[in-house]
Amino acid sequence: MRHLGDFTATPRMLWIAVLAVPIGAAGAGAAWCLLRLIGLITNAVFYQRVSTELIAPGRHAWWLVLFAPVVGGLVIGAMARYGSEKIRGHGMPEAIEAILLGGSKVQPRVAVLKPVSSAVAIGTGGPFGAEGPIIMTGGALGSLLAQFLHLTADERKALLVAGSAAGMAATFNSPLAALLLAAELLLFEWLPRSLVPVASAVAVATVIRHHILGPGPVFPVTSALHLHDVDYLLAAVSGVIAALLAIVATVLVYASEDAFHRLRLHWMWWPAIGGLVIGVGGLFVPQALGVGYDVIGAELDGSISLGLVVGILVVKTLIWSLSLGSGTSGGVLAPMFMIGGALGAVEAHIFPSVGPGFWALVALAGVLGGVMRSPITGVVFALELTHRWDALLPIMIASMTAYGVSTVLLRRSVLTEKIARRGYHLSREYDVDPLEIVFVSEVMTTKIVEFSPDLRISQALAVLNDPTDDYAGWRQQLYPVVKQGTLIGVVTRGALLARTESPTGIINDELHAEPVVTHADQPLRQVAETMAVNDVSTLPVVDRRDDTKVVGVVSLPQLLDARRRDQQEARQRERVLSIKLVRPTGSARGAAAVAEDTEEPAPRG
Repeated sequence: MRHLGDFTATPRMLWIAVLAVPIGAAGAGAAWCLLRLIGLITNAVFYQRVSTELIAPGRHAWWLVLFAPVVGGLVIGAMARYGSEKIRGHGMPEAIEAILLGGSKVQPRVAVLKPVSSAVAIGTGGPFGAEGPIIMTGGALGSLLAQFLHLTADERKALLVAGSAAGMAATFNSPLAALLLAAELLLFEWLPRSLVPVASAVAVATVIRHHILGPGPVFPVTSALHLHDVDYLLAAVSGVIAALLAIVATVLVYASEDAFHRLRLHWMWWPAIGGLVIGVGGLFVPQALGVGYDVIGAELDGSISLGLVVGILVVKTLIWSLSLGSGTSGGVLAPMFMIGGALGAVEAHIFPSVGPGFWALVALAGVLGGVMRSPITGVVFALELTHRWDALLPIMIASMTAYGVSTVLLRRSVLTEKIARRGYHLSREYDVDPLEIVFVSEVMTTKIVEFSPDLRISQALAVLNDPTDDYAGWRQQLYPVVKQGTLIGVVTRGALLARTESPTGIINDELHAEPVVTHADQPLRQVAETMAVNDVSTLPVVDRRDDTKVVGVVSLPQLLDARRRDQQEARQRERVLSIKLVRPTGSARGAAAVAEDTEEPAPRG
């Protein structure tokens, strides 16, 4: 007899974790190369010099600011058309699509073309981030290694996400946020088989990052905070405003995408049009161009002026949203940092003073929670970017508030909307599987019909056709075959019905001697997985101490009992406790009221 096993954690998990170590190192190296390449292109285009220093585009001649993004868009369009269309977009939806629909397989050319196209987009003034491309690039590196090995799709997924999270951790020195982002956005599960390898890659990438880019926070903030009770309430207000801004930005992205799809031009030319939008915005606010780490730093230390921050808030939101819809290559996190920080910097002129950059940090976390629908990642990201640990509570309030408001008002996030528009459903909600918390003993049938191996098939068919039988054998789909109290196999209802025309012979002729069995103390999730793996819909339940003793049968319809219970808990409303008014006992009515409260019969008269 075969027993079901544990499908979530196996010794192979350790082997996948070992494979994730070099992937983590490769992800860190890819992040470093991408940042250096962005710096190289930015310096070459805007400063006409050879340098890999990461620098803002700055103020230049109008024609350079206007047309550099257009040229960058032309290059990206050509790379996408003649190289790989997979480089279009901001990285994370593409990684999600590869995981869910492509068996976690990424083309080798994507590992090269994606970072190069993103460096061109950002280096020529694009208002994008490096994190989305590095997520796709790191994921491509993990996927390529996995494709050379004899691995399952789930194991390839773990290595793909390990590469993505490693690149993320190395870019922002944010190991915990990278791990949470992997769980919330890419893995679609919270299991040891995937989290342990991803954590291995993230740890390695972060250690390497400390040596090549430094160990400190990307945006260090050291000033003291002076929090009061009202500031926590205002953090919730900031979260609501951040959610509304996130909704506007998301709607703009997909309104822009819809507008581009209505053009009669080939999509190869769309990034150039998006580049023109960027150039026009850059003429008004040059600081909105590029990754903008210097602007984010100024927002978080409180040194940015009100006029500039309003310009950033308006122009950055517009050029990022409209140009991203053109299908160019670039990430969403750094722009969200800048836009959220700008919103908070404006709020700092209205809300009470708490400390330099405090409201910018709170709004930044709120925008992340609203745009990406990953509130925990948003909180941890904000903390790891600044090491502002004393702002944990207001940051959490803002992020969760924005997440809640965004969820109510907007059906999908900027990430999942793109997947949905390609015709696929993507769930971003995690819940405990009701099959995990209900055991076989709670739903199995114990009053069952068993056959002996020498029983005539004609007699067995009589049981199948007798709806008056107390044991309801006519409803059973699987019958244990028992000899002297010992299970020797099973026979199916279908096999017996097939013998209706020739009911000669005995049960032993149709015996299946290697049945898959389960135990009464197993959760239904493992039963469901066993049924799926073995292509069966009914299992004998045997005693844990004696595998030859049958104690019941569990079938596929009974698995719905757990689902039915879960739906009942979610939908059925009831009042558990109530308050009863006790009146003076000088009257029959009062006496009845007291008696009702004490659950005793009311006295008469």
